[in-house]
Amino acid sequence: MTTKLDQLTSWLKERKITEVECMISDLTGIARGKISPTNKFLDEKGMRLPESVLLQTVTGDYVEDDIYYELLDPADIDMFCRPDEHAVYLVPWAIEPTAMVIHDTFDKQGNPIELSPRNLLKRVLKLYADKGWKPIVAPEMEFYLTKRCDDPDFPLQAPLGRSGRPETGRQSFSIDAANEFDPLFEDMYDWCEMQDLDLDTLIHEEGPAQMEINFRHGDALELADQILVFKRTMREAALKHNVAATFMAKPITDEPGSAMHLHQSVIDIKTGKNIFSNEDGSMSELFLHHIGGLQKYIPEVLPLFAPNVNSFRRFLPDTSAPVNVEWGEENRTVGLRVPDAGPQNRRVENRLAGADANPYLAIAASLLCGYIGMVSGANPSAPVKGRGYERRNLRLPLTIEAALERMESCRDIEEYLGSKFVKAYVAVKRAEHENFKRVISSWEREFLLLSV
Repeated sequence: MTTKLDQLTSWLKERKITEVECMISDLTGIARGKISPTNKFLDEKGMRLPESVLLQTVTGDYVEDDIYYELLDPADIDMFCRPDEHAVYLVPWAIEPTAMVIHDTFDKQGNPIELSPRNLLKRVLKLYADKGWKPIVAPEMEFYLTKRCDDPDFPLQAPLGRSGRPETGRQSFSIDAANEFDPLFEDMYDWCEMQDLDLDTLIHEEGPAQMEINFRHGDALELADQILVFKRTMREAALKHNVAATFMAKPITDEPGSAMHLHQSVIDIKTGKNIFSNEDGSMSELFLHHIGGLQKYIPEVLPLFAPNVNSFRRFLPDTSAPVNVEWGEENRTVGLRVPDAGPQNRRVENRLAGADANPYLAIAASLLCGYIGMVSGANPSAPVKGRGYERRNLRLPLTIEAALERMESCRDIEEYLGSKFVKAYVAVKRAEHENFKRVISSWEREFLLLSV
């Protein structure tokens, strides 16, 4: 009988892989793990990592000791990481034949680690499966290409394209502006094809050298894995061409932010039909409850969509970013857009998540909000007709501090995500914010230095 590990072994040997990047996602979305010779990887059938990896901040620091030792074993024990044979990808930019393998994390008794973002998404997907439902998602990833810069105090600048000139003005949907970076995107597409990533279209967005890559709709866990891999791939392709790719939510002053738009629908596992549509093709009650759940609970889990202090700089009116959780059909001024589509493709587009969000956590949170709405019968507000930026109901928290306070006080969310995860996530984000507050910004030096 062929085992899953046998299949993985065959895959690695057929491609003459000599090294394996064994990785997991931390709370920020950083790939952490070990690089192992293929033979050692196959002999050990996984790896061990300190569970404390999941309490690291984006700066590599840790949460306060009292929270650290409350959430983790005082002995700082290892967690057991097992490869997922469905999450294996080539590393096309590596010198030696290399693969990256995403792992799942377990404790010594074989229980899933509660702090793992991938496990959290699996937990949400099980809620759907238990109802006989399967979510279908289609992410859209926005990002900027910039000149490489080794001084973090220096503002980012648009890179030079093939013409030898940086972009000027707004170039939304411009084919020529996208073609300025043709050699880079040829490499990116070639590498993504080698990795079997389900990419769809490339679009030039509104900002200078701001792009968007759309993924084809599919399984939520597989697409979260693919986003993790895509971010690494995009950065590597950019570096090869002597520019940088950034997924910061708001990397450049006075320019649009970058989002991770999430299209989501739900099908009945037995019939394959979209449960968001009635037999006559109209919107179903479950669809409206799903939107109602998104409206009610997105403000409670906003840190999973906007995880950094920079994330909140994106939420400004008239900047192609939502400032509410209103909904409307074919309306890009609201946080929840319902695209024009046939009954089987009916879906809602959650426009709140930033490109800087951890894909596992953003997808899990978006699906969970809709799920709670469906099982509790949450009713949405009236759809918005026309411009939605001035609407004031259902306001979002305006700062990361306010959002974290709201998240930790929501009992409904704690019930589904687990108190340990909520406490850990909030603690990591607070530690990051404390680190941020130690840095004096150029704005403070410019306007306060000689004036106050």
